[in-house]
Amino acid sequence: MLLDQLQSLLNGVYALEIPYNVQEFLITDAKLAEELDAGGRPVEEKLLIAEEEDSASVSLYLEENLLERLTRNDPIRRLNEENLEDFWKALEGVSHFTYYAWNALAEKSVTLLEMELQAEVDKFISTIVLLHQQDGNATPNLHRWLFSLVKFDERLSEDELTRYQDANYYAAKYCLKLAPQLAQWTACADINKELCEFYSYSQPDKIHHIEAA
Repeated sequence: MLLDQLQSLLNGVYALEIPYNVQEFLITDAKLAEELDAGGRPVEEKLLIAEEEDSASVSLYLEENLLERLTRNDPIRRLNEENLEDFWKALEGVSHFTYYAWNALAEKSVTLLEMELQAEVDKFISTIVLLHQQDGNATPNLHRWLFSLVKFDERLSEDELTRYQDANYYAAKYCLKLAPQLAQWTACADINKELCEFYSYSQPDKIHHIEAA
């Protein structure tokens, strides 16, 4: 399944060991997602979390048509301009799930900005990894497509818009720093160490690391 492959991709990049399979937390029923996220924006992807004192209920909603399009045009087999946006949406959902689960296992809290920032980085890294696996090359326009041409949902509240803009800004700055090494992607120790350490940082540490670059 595609989601399993996306989770495995992230696990490989960041050397993660997570005993939860994202596929088991997937829901595609829009009405159920609306019930679980009362008042939330209708979107094609969202991680639904209900936290209690000692536990959390988690579901990943991905719109059924989105998954059907990705089944017909599988990005794992061939990533292209036709499936890139859908790939990023699905990858973002898997990224949110994986990051939340990894931190929960470590008994670490996460912020919404932290999750969005990591997801943007994950989309950039995962796209490069896939492109190199498929044909050995990454497009030089990737950074621009992902970060400069982004369009934010007009339905976002002021706080939400600020959070997404901040995540885009910091991820763009970080990925630009990594671009020279990632353009010639190999599983070299230096880049692997960098990515794994960044993944483990809290929001303040992530931002400090980016600004210190």
